Amino acid sequence: MKTIIKLEELGLFILGIYFFSQLNYAWWWFLVLILVPDFSMIGYVFGNKVGALCYNMVHHRGIAIAVYLVGIYCSNSAVQLWGVILFTHSSMDRLFGYGLKYETGFKFTHLGEIGK
Repeated sequence: MKTIIKLEELGLFILGIYFFSQLNYAWWWFLVLILVPDFSMIGYVFGNKVGALCYNMVHHRGIAIAVYLVGIYCSNSAVQLWGVILFTHSSMDRLFGYGLKYETGFKFTHLGEIGK
């Protein structure tokens, strides 16, 4: 099952790259922004509950898609870019085994415990 999930996430990551290619931004923007969503881990400074909430809000693909669609509706390419980055980053994280977090701690995710 893990192989199937990783293949699915790889496909979604590639889809995110495709959507980025449809925007009018230089490729270096992708490289600069792809890790920015990880700043949401700063929420863990305030405890596991706040940390999980912050992390999950930024790494939720439904929210990423909503941000992208708002960008389309408003004809705002910067908002579209942010949606694409959130979507692609989330797929990349899940490809490497980092899922949405439980409130019990950073290493407890919907994909299983990190490091096991």
